[in-house]
Parts: sequence; structure tokens; C-alpha cells
Amino acid sequence: MLTFRHAALFVACLTAAGSALAQAPAMTRVPGEVVAATATTLTVKHTSGETVEIMAPANTPVVAMKPLTRADIKTGSFVGVGARKDADGKQTAMQVVVFPESARGTGEGHREWNRGADSTMTNANVDAVVDSKNGNDVKLSYKGGSQTITVPADAKVLTWVPGTRADVTAGKKVVVNATMTDGKPTASRIMVEKDGALPPM
Repeated sequence: MLTFRHAALFVACLTAAGSALAQAPAMTRVPGEVVAATATTLTVKHTSGETVEIMAPANTPVVAMKPLTRADIKTGSFVGVGARKDADGKQTAMQVVVFPESARGTGEGHREWNRGADSTMTNANVDAVVDSKNGNDVKLSYKGGSQTITVPADAKVLTWVPGTRADVTAGKKVVVNATMTDGKPTASRIMVEKDGALPPM
């Protein structure tokens, strides 16, 4: 069984760690599959293969994924684009999350992603969508920079909508944001798959 202390090490792959973590509440992101769910707890098999037990009060916010199409990537949208960089430096999207307007600005910027050395994540505003022979070229801008990323026909496009605990059942893929509360890992948000749309793992 993986303890929360061990689970917290996973955050180093996703955020800048450093001394700031020692001054702030322990936080982590647990992607995986639900092994068991009760009204107050979740047991999640992490993508690493280990198992994490998480407190999940009944009032924990749940968001369910919703599949979209490339047509839903519109000028003015705020998106998170996970892409792979080609040998010539061009970026091709693997998945695009269209953020609800209430989440505009989340994680804004361009950085390495956890899908390999040539993967990138760009959370940014869509300035333009242009047809190209390989898909749609999406022009993105964020504080301090801009990127142009090609979104091919096979890229996954999704968003999230309000969910309920009834959506969080054994076998479902989830991403759980958790913090330490009274010495125990406690979920602050649960993102769960729905209708074939998986949360960004």
C-alpha cells in the first residue's frame, strides 16, 4: 500500500518542487483507476502500479469528462494542449482540454509534459484556428509567449462538466487532487472518466 508521503513524491514530476513545498500544505495529483469507492474514501491504483488510499468527504467536488470535437476549439477559448514536438520543432497535439470559462487562466504557460522528453503542455488562449493539410493549426498566446500547434483529426478533445459521486465507481479512470488534512490524504477534487472521455492522466 502506498502511503500519502510516498504518493506526494509524484508531484515532483508535475510541479516545481523546491523549498516552497516545505512551507505550504502537502499537495499531490493522483492519476489512476478506482479500485474501491465508499461515501467517504477512495482507493486508487496509481498509474505507477501502486495503490493510494484517499479520504474523500461526501462534499468533495466531482467533475466528469465530456468528449468534444475539433470544431469546439474556437477563437477565444482557453485550452490546455498536450503535444509532441517533432524533429523539426513543430508541435502536434495528442489531446486538447477546452477549459470551462470559470477555469480560464488555470496553469497558464508553456512547459514540458510528462509524456516523454519531446512532450509539451501549453495552457493558453486560442487566438486563431487555421485549416492546414495536417489538421487545424491553433495559434495560442499566454503571458510571456505564444505557440502554434497542429491539432490532427485523431487528437482527443474534451472538457469537463459537473459530476456526482455516483460517477466515481470501481474501474473508472480518475485524477484526484489531494492535500494533507489532519495527517491524512484528503481529496480536494475528483476528475472522472465519462462517456469514453478520460481525464488528462
